[in-house]
Amino acid sequence: MKINILMSTYNGEQFLAEQIESIQKQTVKDWTLYIRDDGSSDTTPEIIKQYTQLDSRIVFINADNRENFGVIKNFYTLLKHSKADYYFFSDQDDIWLEDKLAVTLAEAQKYDSQKPLLVYTDLKIVDRDLNVLHESMIKTQSDHANTELVQELTENTVTGGTAMINHVLAELWTSTDDLLMHDWYLALLASALGNLAYVDYPTELYRQHDANVLGARTWTKRMKNWIKPHKLVEKYWWLINASQTQARFLLYLTLTPEKRDLIENFTTIMDKPLIQRIKTLNQYGLRKNRTFHTLVFRTLIITKFGYRRNK
Repeated sequence: MKINILMSTYNGEQFLAEQIESIQKQTVKDWTLYIRDDGSSDTTPEIIKQYTQLDSRIVFINADNRENFGVIKNFYTLLKHSKADYYFFSDQDDIWLEDKLAVTLAEAQKYDSQKPLLVYTDLKIVDRDLNVLHESMIKTQSDHANTELVQELTENTVTGGTAMINHVLAELWTSTDDLLMHDWYLALLASALGNLAYVDYPTELYRQHDANVLGARTWTKRMKNWIKPHKLVEKYWWLINASQTQARFLLYLTLTPEKRDLIENFTTIMDKPLIQRIKTLNQYGLRKNRTFHTLVFRTLIITKFGYRRNK
C-alpha cells in the first residue's frame, strides 16, 4: 500500500518543523511526504531542505522553482506528482496526533476500494501555543459532520488537513478552475459518486493564528460581520453562487438520476419563480447545518434580497 502525504507551504517558518515532526511520529511509518512551496519569502524552503536531508521519505518537489500557484493549484500539483493508493492532505501549521494515519486508514478499509472515497475526522482547535480552545471543531463550527451529497452541496464540513482520499477519487480531480476549495470539491465528488466518510475522533490539533488561510470561526470574525450587515449579505450570496458554480462540474460526470436531479435543481434554483424556489427548497431539503444559518440561507433564496445574478 502506497501512502502519499501532500503538504503545501507558504511562509510557514514558525510552525513547519513541528508539523513535519508530528508526521514523522505517526504509528504508520511507510509513507512519502511530498512538499511544494508556493513562493515563500521566509526560511520555509531552507527548513524543508533540512528535513529532506535527514529523512528520505520527505521530498521537496519544487526546490529550484517556487512559482506561486495558490493553495488549490498547489495541492492539485502535489496530488498529480506521484501515484499512490491513498493521499493525505496536510497543512503546514497543525499538529498530527500519532494515530492519525492509522485511524483514517482503518476507516478506509470498510469501503469498496473501487469507488471514490474521502475519509475525514474531527479535530481539536488550539491556539498558537497548542492550548486547547475547543475539543471538537465539527461540533463548534458545524454542529454535525456531513456525509451526504445534499448536505455537502450547501455547506462543507471537511477540513482539508484531516482528509484522506483514495486513488479512484484522485483521478476524478482534473481541473482547478472555479473551485471554491479543493477539500469541498473532493467531498462533493466523493458523496456524488462514492463514499464520504467521517470519523468522530480528533486526529489533529488545528492551530488557530493570525496567518491561517481560512481558519476556524471566532467571535471576533463573527462580530466584524455583524457590524456591517450588508457585507454579511454579500458574503452569503458569494458563498451561494460559488458553491453552485463548483457543483455544476459534477453534472459532467456519470450520476444516478436522483443525484443529477438534486444537483440541477440546486444550481438553477435562482432562475426559478418564487413558488418554484420554495418548492425546490422543501422538496430536496436544501439547508445549512445550523437552524439560524438555514433561516438566513432560505430567506435569501426566497426573497432574493441583495441578489445579483452572476455575469
